Amino acid sequence: MADQVATLPTAAFQGQIFTRKPTSLYRDAWQRLLKNRGSVAGMIAVGIFAVIALFAPLIAPHNALTIYPNNSYRAPFWTQTSDPATSGKIAFLLGTDGLGRDVLSRAIYGARTSLIVGFIPMILIVTIGTIVGLIAGYFGGRIDNLLMRFTDIIYAFPDLLFFIIIITALRETWIGKLLDGLFLLFVALAVVNWTGVARLVRGQVLSVKEKEFVEAARATGVGGGRIMLRHLLPNCLAPIIVSAAFRVPQAILTEAILGYIGVGVRPATDPNSYFLTSWGNMLLEGRDAILTQPWLLFTPAILIALILLAFTFIGDGLRDALDPMLKGKV
Repeated sequence: MADQVATLPTAAFQGQIFTRKPTSLYRDAWQRLLKNRGSVAGMIAVGIFAVIALFAPLIAPHNALTIYPNNSYRAPFWTQTSDPATSGKIAFLLGTDGLGRDVLSRAIYGARTSLIVGFIPMILIVTIGTIVGLIAGYFGGRIDNLLMRFTDIIYAFPDLLFFIIIITALRETWIGKLLDGLFLLFVALAVVNWTGVARLVRGQVLSVKEKEFVEAARATGVGGGRIMLRHLLPNCLAPIIVSAAFRVPQAILTEAILGYIGVGVRPATDPNSYFLTSWGNMLLEGRDAILTQPWLLFTPAILIALILLAFTFIGDGLRDALDPMLKGKV
């Protein structure tokens, strides 16, 4: 009887072990990500920006292109000046620009442009870089050397200078007018920014392709394409996801810089267009009105800083959550 009683805890413990739900790297990573307060705050902020961008016509008090006569450079509603023509009005919460357009409405519509500029080039950059890195790392030899030398050439070219040259040269062509210049911006951002992802993926492939499971797949006659897609790519997803999270704010900041110097997205003229303005264009408009209507410059600057900070928090959280060395420490 004593022996039976003594074995009960062990049996119960073993039952708990065998009935426990199996875990995976990405399930554990998600749990660690949710424990990171900065990442959660960043995801909430990005979610709010996404909702604002999707429902901009319902949220914005005015159309971003609507001009209100006799309301140029009106101050925010809480500011009263000696001139009634520039004093704040409740109808324009953050004031108006030089043409009499509502600053708050333009900022709300600008969220659409900034988010699409962040995500579409990121997808292109990650796709191109992943393909080049997989091919170079898996095949090695002359193919690897050729692709990496080409990558070095692209990496050596100043990216901001390339953006300015391409956009300035093609701005008035049919390509430059597609989607009010967004298409050209997507291409320019993707052409030179994939090199970092390619190097990252190549390094991951080189460290994984000699593993036993890859050798076993190769020994059974599995083709190179299938090995790259089914065995190598899944083992490279963690650093790719982290890199993608940091690419989004870089693209948003680049658009803002290009807009500030006057070579960004083309100003929309159709009030029914989906992309009516951008935060970069607002920075350009506010630069000349910093003394007359400072909120025309402060509003997009603050919004850009917030969304950059949000994505940075998300990227930092993903980097910590997807690091296998942290497993079991959180």
